Amino acid sequence: MLNVLMLGVGQCGNRILDAINREAFGGGGASKLAKYYLRPKFPSRVETLAVNTAINDLKELRFTTAKDRLHVPNLHGVGANRNIGRQAFWDNRDMIMEEVEKRGDFDLAFVITSASGGTGSSFSPLIIQELKRRYRNISVIAVAVLPFREEGSIYLQNAAFSMRELMEVESDGIILVDNQYMKRLSGDIASAYDRINSMVAQRLLFLIESLDSEMLSVTDLGDFKTVMSGGLRIGTMGFYQADRKNPSVKAAIENSLKPGSLLYPANVYDEAARAMVIVQGSREHLDVDEITKELERISASAGHVFKGLVIKKGYPRVLTIFTLASVSELEALYAQAARAIQDEKDKKQRARKQLDDAFAHIEDLEEIY
Repeated sequence: MLNVLMLGVGQCGNRILDAINREAFGGGGASKLAKYYLRPKFPSRVETLAVNTAINDLKELRFTTAKDRLHVPNLHGVGANRNIGRQAFWDNRDMIMEEVEKRGDFDLAFVITSASGGTGSSFSPLIIQELKRRYRNISVIAVAVLPFREEGSIYLQNAAFSMRELMEVESDGIILVDNQYMKRLSGDIASAYDRINSMVAQRLLFLIESLDSEMLSVTDLGDFKTVMSGGLRIGTMGFYQADRKNPSVKAAIENSLKPGSLLYPANVYDEAARAMVIVQGSREHLDVDEITKELERISASAGHVFKGLVIKKGYPRVLTIFTLASVSELEALYAQAARAIQDEKDKKQRARKQLDDAFAHIEDLEEIY
């Protein structure tokens, strides 16, 4: 059995973690009081913990139990200031890590966060560093959410520096979720957030279940680690659920790689470095020859592809995980962030000059009363 830790850090990470707990109740069918009366049913031993400096963000969670919420003293957050966030982490490091360690040992940890906010973007690289230091054999995967580009210069700046730090602390890989790309799924921002959170939760739970299942063709944690170490160690996930109208496993695999199924914009056939494709469904729907042919198409460009087949009642469900050899959208974000930082710097310099010019009017004068 896998021992899995899921940390939701900051408001965005908290909300995704809450969606994960909701899914573990059975797709959100439980009442809003479920956290008081029911226990989530995870496929493995999964421990969840929501970490935040803003107590109001923790209070809004509906499916995460009180014992799985950790308020780091800094009552109303860090104001999107990563310097304040880093100091808050160091001031409370022992308390945070003790809360994690009392939950036992783990084989795999997901640190789920926005790359652009304050608490999540500053805490997450440091938490990953501490997890790697304190747990000898743990695999740590960051799930990093990129901001809507119109959210402002501070968020762009935070995303740029946080992503760099996530790479520098040598997590075992980063799964990207791009809000800008995913916004197309819903007409308004609130609906987009809810849909994105649900999609991330669905994919992560599918992955955990599959890594801990008996398969016709086995993929395990070691294979997942190998995939995540490919290319830039940055990847994303796709998912597709077939139905009665089109139960074809071939179509399900193809659809899992289409833009509408991905968490981050990528062309798998041009940009993938390594991949894992996990197919779940009734035996009569899992045509091994069809699956093999589709995976050969992917491996022709992606290098190595791990295959997992899980027998479970229902039409085919496909999860694809792949690491990338290029990340053009992320490069564009860095270019935009650099412009935003320079614009902020120029504005401050202009404002200071205006103030200095104003002060010059009274430079040789004294107060008279």
